Amino acid sequence: MPDSGLGTLDLALHHKQGQALLSRGTEVLYGGAAGGGKSHLMRVASIIWAAEIPGLQIYLFRRIREDLVKNHMEGPKGYRAMLAGWVIAGLATIVEDEIRFWNGSKIYLCHCKDEKDRFKYLGAEIHVLLVDELTTFTEVIYRFLRGRVRAVGLPTLPEKYQGLFPRILCGSNPGNVGHHFVKAAFIDGHEPEAIWQASESEGGMRRQFIKARLDDNPSMASDDPGYETRLAGLGSEALVRAMRDGDWDVVAGAYFDCWRRARHVIRPFRMPEQWLRFRSFDWGSARPFSVGWWAVAGETTPHESGLIPRGALIRYREWYGAKGPNEGLKMTAEQVADGILEREDEKVVYSVADPAIFAEDGGPSIAERMGKRKVHFKPADNKRVAARGQVGGWDMLRQRMIGEDGRPMLFCVESCVDSIRTIPLLQHDEKQPEDLDTTQEDHAADDWRYACMSRPWTRAGTKPGKPKRDRWDRAFEDQEADSWRTA
Repeated sequence: MPDSGLGTLDLALHHKQGQALLSRGTEVLYGGAAGGGKSHLMRVASIIWAAEIPGLQIYLFRRIREDLVKNHMEGPKGYRAMLAGWVIAGLATIVEDEIRFWNGSKIYLCHCKDEKDRFKYLGAEIHVLLVDELTTFTEVIYRFLRGRVRAVGLPTLPEKYQGLFPRILCGSNPGNVGHHFVKAAFIDGHEPEAIWQASESEGGMRRQFIKARLDDNPSMASDDPGYETRLAGLGSEALVRAMRDGDWDVVAGAYFDCWRRARHVIRPFRMPEQWLRFRSFDWGSARPFSVGWWAVAGETTPHESGLIPRGALIRYREWYGAKGPNEGLKMTAEQVADGILEREDEKVVYSVADPAIFAEDGGPSIAERMGKRKVHFKPADNKRVAARGQVGGWDMLRQRMIGEDGRPMLFCVESCVDSIRTIPLLQHDEKQPEDLDTTQEDHAADDWRYACMSRPWTRAGTKPGKPKRDRWDRAFEDQEADSWRTA
């Protein structure tokens, strides 16, 4: 690299950071714990590669532009400070969110807050993709950006870089909206630091996860000696384990932090025929739909996992209509209704669904069209958060998850894989923390919420608002009573 005559750049890296820089993998995830030096690694790597490979196009992404500027441009270790000598010497120019080097290489600082924003990069020819805090992005955004990483226009590479470009380097902690897909792509089934070939459907690059903890970044001890203590004081045990230890088996910031697979997921068992069955439904076409079948425990029942209390809800079957991450099957209302009937052979006493399916927009509603196929629903109570003394759906769901006397009042069998996959990962809405982030894959959670609101339950000592009753409730209660009398 050139010497500006104003002093060499400080591009020193610690051992784990150097391991990521020199990796033979072409799709690398670095990090795990907070304080592992992820952002600094990306800035150093981008400068080294831009200087040594003329004409290289490097794109550095962070979800929010303000975080991008604050984290990578400003401060004593940002690009402006790191490249000050080269800028003065005319070897580099910083123009807004673009860094241009004397040899034609460029670093573009980019952000992509929402999924619709990804189309801004439709024509991008990315030789190096750097993604800071990967789990803050959805899988849809990451797959799209990875699809723009290509060898088109890639310059002739020095011998030591042959076969290593185009490439992707990501940094992240556990948690947030992308936790599941990042864990599935980089963590599950592979030892840290192992390199393996991803399948064609997964991009076909050479993947590697390099785990870095706070201890692997000795600079933190001198730069911020109280950092580890503050991590220990985050308040949530799960959050501490995720941020301090880089534990990917916990979900930092989960909306349903009371979810425990060991408590809520059970093996299938033969339920008494007289237990009431009902169905819940969240409609989707471009987005997934979710159908759940539930039983209400008629009496406290022993199970291999412990007692199932009387009145508990058991989700014993589900149908999740998706063909990809948060992508629906685009089935018609009639096709969904037929699929529901094909999957059930028991008497369903009542069914609840998103009230939106009852809307008429110049023709029969979705509910009416499904009704013609003999699949009938009543409008669910769609309240999400508590208001004016009325209990909110998320609170009702959370109360059942917590349960009473050490036992939850809500279970699902292990075959309900999409509920088990999506619900524990849901995060709080940044603007309305009492609600969850609706940009995530929340369709099964909505279906669960409708089910819980149809069977109000509260823990001892709580006083939720009185649920609204209407002619639908009275009619279905009569049906329910009849089903018990005839059992």
